[in-house]
Amino acid sequence: MSGRILVVDDNKVIRQLIRVNLELEGFEVVTAADGAECLDVVHHVRPDVVTLDVVMPRLNGLHTAARLRSDPRTWDIPIAIVSACTQGEVDNGETVGVDAFLAKPFEPTELVRTVGKLVREGRQRGRGPEGGAQEKDGGGEDGESDRAGAGMVDAGGDAGPVARPGG
Repeated sequence: MSGRILVVDDNKVIRQLIRVNLELEGFEVVTAADGAECLDVVHHVRPDVVTLDVVMPRLNGLHTAARLRSDPRTWDIPIAIVSACTQGEVDNGETVGVDAFLAKPFEPTELVRTVGKLVREGRQRGRGPEGGAQEKDGGGEDGESDRAGAGMVDAGGDAGPVARPGG
């Protein structure tokens, strides 16, 4: 598989775990330590998918997702929440347009499967065969601020990504 993934989590160990699992499957991974850093680098990185933890300093994952959805430059990037989510957080995530939920602790194969599916769906939505923009000056490519987790939150029996309302 291929694609550029922006992993956002305040826990360095989890960022690294997600990075390694995705890189082993051929993904390019850029990381950020919180939502504010994500918003700083997303325009330079132009990822195919963003993974977000919910509980982070400065700007949490749900607020970050809402900001990504409201920006005309990032509204169409698939978003996966990777967190120990409550049902209320899942509901709020669906409201802002999160595409998938992965629960911590996660199964690495489920993380890879979900991210791969989101990359393919994003490309089908018109992001093109190469995904995001070609420039790659977002910094942190080696993963000092990595993040993503997996293990889908089962919001009603569906083990797959949750469809975005209206899209």
